[in-house]
Amino acid sequence: MDSIGAGLQALSAFLWGTPLIVLLVGGGIYFAVYSRMQPYRYFGHAVAILRGKYDDAGDPGDITHLQALSAALSGTLGLGNIAGVAVAIGMGGPGAVFWMWVTAVVGVATKFFTCTLSIMYRGRDGLGHIQGGPMYIIREGLSRRWRWLAVFFCVAGLFGTLPVVQINQLTQIMRDVVFVPAGLVDPADHFLFDLSFGLVMAALVGGVIFGGIRRVGYVAARLVPFMVVVYLLLTIMVLATHITELPGHLWFIVEDAFTAASIGGGVLGTMTIGVMRGAFSNEAGVGTEVMAHGAAKTREPVREGLVAMMGPVIDTLIVCTCTALVILVTGVWQTTEADGVTLTALAFGEVLPGRLGAYVIAFVVLIFALSTMFTFWYYGAKCLGYLVGARPQYYYRSYQYYRYFYVLLVVLGAVGSLEAVFGLIDSAYALMAIPTMTATLLLSPQVLAAARDYFRRLREDA
Repeated sequence: MDSIGAGLQALSAFLWGTPLIVLLVGGGIYFAVYSRMQPYRYFGHAVAILRGKYDDAGDPGDITHLQALSAALSGTLGLGNIAGVAVAIGMGGPGAVFWMWVTAVVGVATKFFTCTLSIMYRGRDGLGHIQGGPMYIIREGLSRRWRWLAVFFCVAGLFGTLPVVQINQLTQIMRDVVFVPAGLVDPADHFLFDLSFGLVMAALVGGVIFGGIRRVGYVAARLVPFMVVVYLLLTIMVLATHITELPGHLWFIVEDAFTAASIGGGVLGTMTIGVMRGAFSNEAGVGTEVMAHGAAKTREPVREGLVAMMGPVIDTLIVCTCTALVILVTGVWQTTEADGVTLTALAFGEVLPGRLGAYVIAFVVLIFALSTMFTFWYYGAKCLGYLVGARPQYYYRSYQYYRYFYVLLVVLGAVGSLEAVFGLIDSAYALMAIPTMTATLLLSPQVLAAARDYFRRLREDA
């Protein structure tokens, strides 16, 4: 198992080299400059869209704008913001958080472009159902010679949307924070607990994903906003006790981003880790969120782009920053060998009375991890449907088989190592980003033309 984890980590390090960093960060900068920062000026309008002001039940699609954003956020909020930040600080130092911020700022423009395209170039599968995602953007928006890129994305997507990181970190926090301290599990022999917990979670996940995207969107739209509020209230409680220290820690994050000498291979290593964890946090340019937003009920592509661009702000600039500050102000990142989600739980446990903080964070992680696993199933199913075709998928039971396979991976992820699961998902994310960013760069003129037309009509109607 250690050799598998080491191999996947090596593959991840190779894929997340300078070319991919330039593609993601440089691509985001290009989108921001190319659009003359126009999307950044319409956050108020995006909120009005989310509130349902422009919803029309007769529009094509499966879910509302709010449900689409909630489904997309349920795939990013949680483990990317709680465990991912802890992993970033542990591997790259506090400076890695700065590069997560960079991915979020430029990710606003990237999400606007990719998710506008998700509606603009929706396609129909073999059964006539409307579908969205990078593979359909490539198929509908580019010439036939680019079709291989759509297949490439879907193959990588089948791996990148596996639930292994979510269940692995959920199992870890439940074991280390809840059951081991209570004396119910021997820390030296926890395989039986991991396996049993994985089986229980697999049953819960199966109960939702067999209901389809409407049930996923329905559940996500109720769970995600509530848990974001709960988590932010907890972080505010912790940070309020260290209010005078916050400016110093924020400056330390910026300073360490350019002076890191030993952790993560120096400044370049810290940058790589930060961008990698930022991509895991907000998925800007990766392509998974494009599939969720492609299911939105709308005839206006730009509206969904505006809704989608709020994702990096919420999950990285706000939630990830709160998590990072809690870890830094409590000092646990320097005083314990704990990693991943356990480190974050220990940070909250340092401030909140007794073990209350750790228990509440364990509950928050439970909800976030489950919502992410629900959404990732939908992403994987869309990739499978594109590869095998809608009719074979539905009528030859491959759709059902994939659900069973996905539920099985919940169990396997529970007993896997942290290094193996992160190495697998990070590698798949790197491969998914290549076709997503390539297609978006090629089709960016169409997005800009649609944006200019939409914003002109918006000003005329004001």
